Amino acid sequence: MSTVTKRELRQRTSEVLAQATEAGEVIVTERGKPRWRISSYRGQDDALARAERQGRYTAPAVKPVAWPEVVGGPRYEPGDLDALLDEMKGEH
Repeated sequence: MSTVTKRELRQRTSEVLAQATEAGEVIVTERGKPRWRISSYRGQDDALARAERQGRYTAPAVKPVAWPEVVGGPRYEPGDLDALLDEMKGEH
């Protein structure tokens, strides 16, 4: 997804629209903050395609990862957990 400023949109409208057609979507910023989204028209999408385009759905992997042989993941000792929490809090 590309980003342009409001001024760039005003000065280079046709280039920004071409960019939106190519990339599918362009975010327009004002004073450094995202304000508008310009997207190309794709006709009538079904609900799933629309959700995927909006980032609310991700298609499943083509080749899924195998299930782990050990259920439950790694095992931690109480001292490991304390060290992990201290690291996450930033208390060094």
